[in-house]
Amino acid sequence: MKLKGITANVVTLGFVSFLTDVSSDMVYPLLPLFLTQTLGATTAFVGLVEGFAESTAAFFMLLSGAWADRVRDRTRLVLGGYSLSSVSKPLLALAASPWAVFFVRFADRVGKGVRGAPRDALIADSVDPSVRGKAYGLHRSMDHAGAVTGPVLAAVLLGWFVKDLRTLFWIAAIPGFLAVALIAWKVREVAPDRRNVSGKEPFRFRLPKGRLRAYFAILFVFILSCSSDAFLLLRAGELGVPAPLLPVIWMLFNAVKAFLTLPFGALSDRLGRRRVILTGWIVYALVYLGFAYAHAAWHAWALFAGYGLFYAFTEGGERALLADCAHPAERGQAFGWYYFIVGLGSLPASLLFGWLWQAGGSELAFCVSASISSVAAGAMFVFLLVAPSAASVDLPKAKG
Repeated sequence: MKLKGITANVVTLGFVSFLTDVSSDMVYPLLPLFLTQTLGATTAFVGLVEGFAESTAAFFMLLSGAWADRVRDRTRLVLGGYSLSSVSKPLLALAASPWAVFFVRFADRVGKGVRGAPRDALIADSVDPSVRGKAYGLHRSMDHAGAVTGPVLAAVLLGWFVKDLRTLFWIAAIPGFLAVALIAWKVREVAPDRRNVSGKEPFRFRLPKGRLRAYFAILFVFILSCSSDAFLLLRAGELGVPAPLLPVIWMLFNAVKAFLTLPFGALSDRLGRRRVILTGWIVYALVYLGFAYAHAAWHAWALFAGYGLFYAFTEGGERALLADCAHPAERGQAFGWYYFIVGLGSLPASLLFGWLWQAGGSELAFCVSASISSVAAGAMFVFLLVAPSAASVDLPKAKG
């Protein structure tokens, strides 16, 4: 696909996300093993680490989104967030106790929270509105390509070159530091009107008004159907996928996202954001329904590919919709609220799914999730009828 209209800032931030995900996904698939076998942590402690880490990221995304609208140069927040995450990686190699890993993981997620919203707001201002879907699609595709490359690289290194996880953690720091250097060298603030931002405006946490508030309400309902992906891997094991192939099925999922998020993001530029998002939500409901009634190992492979298709439909369009509908002076906070709502809904979604699985089996859990996502898709369809989703209609209304 041609990258006409995609600026150097977007391409550079895409490579930054690729390198950062290579670094992260060399480490974090192995972190539970490092915690339990090397440091002697319990599985409950592993759950504490991950649950607290993701909640931390969601809160700091909201905080940094509000802050991004008050600073003249958002690249400093982007650089600071990526730097904190990159510095945390080699500290894992020095960890002597489970609590040391807890605090390192906390720092990494703070970094993710600080960089996310200002980076996405910067991407929105770096391209013409007519290609925002393509821009976010490119960024997410490169992010997913890093998620595929990282585990493969870790497997190769552990198989032939290093035998110690601590050594691998040192090596994983290299692409992270390259990402930070790339930001400092190439990423620049692009909105000239930000010179008038004083940083003295009142610091408020308020939901955006109008269409975005309605979309966030619908999105929260949808997120209640989005339990942890660990349940999908558990279901794949139930269907007969052997344990050594679970990382491979996970790479298939990420590969589908890497190849298709860019073209489907560009599709939202032509067909309208909400139509493409709605299609993705319908795909999600069908995939979860498929997981409920699957009965063979090959079904799991097909359903994981379909799950990647859901992400391809939604990731570029969702971010472009936020950029289109939010006022330029409030874009950072709009992205902050988006990430916060996703994080806020993810915890009860996983708790509900786990309880349903335990009480009535996997079929019940997947059917309930498919039903919730179908309700959200129905609400999105009504939203589409109330305000048609042509690309031009998704653009922000002029003030006054």
